[in-house]
Amino acid sequence: MERQFVRGFIDGALSVLGVVIGASGGQLEIIISAGIGGGIANGISNVFGAFTAERVEEEQEFRELEKFMLAELRETELYRKVRKRVILRGVVDGLSTILGSVVPVIPFVFAYFLNFSVNLALFASMALTAVSLGILGLYFGKISKENLVVSAVKMVLMGVTIAIVSIAIEKGIHAVFK
Repeated sequence: MERQFVRGFIDGALSVLGVVIGASGGQLEIIISAGIGGGIANGISNVFGAFTAERVEEEQEFRELEKFMLAELRETELYRKVRKRVILRGVVDGLSTILGSVVPVIPFVFAYFLNFSVNLALFASMALTAVSLGILGLYFGKISKENLVVSAVKMVLMGVTIAIVSIAIEKGIHAVFK
């Protein structure tokens, strides 16, 4: 399940960071709704995508096992356990995507209610996303027995890369349409 959680969280955090940076020229309500809407859509999409991918993989393995054993396994306890695992993996993937997508939006919600500027919220969004990715990197490093600092830095660099690309796109789009 760790694999699905890590993948989903990264996907949600980075995709919504791109959304909020791209929308940062607009009003706070638009940024918040784009971030939340994009994150939830991405999460639901990941539930279906992960469920479908996991199911295809498991079904293929079961067909091979059935061939080898010359038996039908669809009505067995093993098959039911595998189906539950497939569903759980899909749900974890999707919910972690939604959880990750909330991170970049939080500063904009505070900006809305506490009357902060969009620029301050944008900076806070990038910083909070980087911190959450760093923590995720530490966790990932621990479970994979990698160097914790290297693992955390890799995760943060993913966020920085997405931020730079998203800022460049946002600035380029505004320059073209002004």
